[in-house]
Order: sequence, then C-alpha cells, then structure tokens
Amino acid sequence: MDFAAFLSNYGLIILLVVLLVFMFWSSRRRMQKQKAEQEQKARQTVPGSEVLLQGGLYGTIVSYDADNLDQPAIVELAPGVEIKVHSQAILRVVNPGEHAEESHAEYAEGVANGDITSISDDQSSAAGKEKTDPDADTGTKSQG
Repeated sequence: MDFAAFLSNYGLIILLVVLLVFMFWSSRRRMQKQKAEQEQKARQTVPGSEVLLQGGLYGTIVSYDADNLDQPAIVELAPGVEIKVHSQAILRVVNPGEHAEESHAEYAEGVANGDITSISDDQSSAAGKEKTDPDADTGTKSQG
C-alpha cells in the first residue's frame, strides 16, 4: 500500500481529527485569557478607582464585592450621586492619563488668571452686546 492510497482512504479522517484538536486547543486558550482578564479587572476594581460602565458613563467605585458578583456595585457618578449597578456592568477600570490631569490644571489656571472665560461669561457678554446695539442684527443701514 503506497502513501497516495493511504491518504485517499484516511486523509479526510486525519484532517478532521487535526481540526478538532485545534478547535479544542484554541477554545481553551481563549477561555484562559478571558479568565485572566477578569481576575485582573477584579483586582483593579477597588473603592476609589475610576471605571467605565457599559452604558458609557464614567464613575468612581464606592463599594464592590469581587467575591460575590451577585451583589450590586455602588458607583458615584458625581459628588453625592451614587447608583447601584450590576457588577458585570463595569466594562473596565480607567487609568487616567497624565495629560488629562495636566490639561485640566492648565484650564483651571487659565480661568483663574482671566485668560480663559467660561461659557456662561461668553453668553452673558453676547447678551450684553445685543442689548447695547439693537440694530446690529436687523441689517438697517443709514442712507446718507
């Protein structure tokens, strides 16, 4: 019996066995990777850490029980505003970058120095201009 006859008789079976072994191996590897990511997220999810929720909201963890995932987590969205969410609604722990903190500090310094005006100041100055020059938007021209 030569090699070509062997492959024609058993080649399909060998190919199916190899594909089956590959599917089991890749599935197991993917599950191990997901489990490691979940464990890392559980270690990082501690009170005081900033998180992104599945709905797109950012908040700060107030309480979270990593051992009992049936318990809801309490997340503070704004000072004094706390909500209960399912523990699996926490998408990921956010690590704020240094650039965001620096830009916020620069913005606050600019507002304090008067270099940057807030939106309400811009709106009030625009409203003041409308009151002082009522014919500015009407398009009337004096004929001379």
